[in-house]
Amino acid sequence: MAYLKPPPLTRHVANPLAMRLGGRGVATLTVTGRRTGRPRKVPVIPVDIGEKHYLVSPYGESDWVRNLRAAGRGALSRKGHAENFNASEVPPEQREAIIARYRAVAGHSVDRCFAQMPAPADHPVFQVVRAGQTT
Repeated sequence: MAYLKPPPLTRHVANPLAMRLGGRGVATLTVTGRRTGRPRKVPVIPVDIGEKHYLVSPYGESDWVRNLRAAGRGALSRKGHAENFNASEVPPEQREAIIARYRAVAGHSVDRCFAQMPAPADHPVFQVVRAGQTT
């Protein structure tokens, strides 16, 4: 799978600000690091389609994707409230509608990612289910 490294401004300025301010639908994903076992945090924009909830990686095969794959669970925080969830990866052939919804919610900030990596298979998608619920 492909990976598009975010620019330094995004990694060092925009992401920390997004996690602090939480605007535009941003939540903080906390997932256990696959190598260190330490909690890792990254801003994400969860999307809903009907009653289902998803996380999309606009940059492709990122560290949070690998960590979530390995852990199978994580937590999403918004405005001081955290919810634990279980995650399952969505097969590439089922991602198109989810990615379209994600792009509509995330706005122009992710256009560059999808222009450089247009295939749905390049963007891992996870369905998230609150711990204790069923799909």
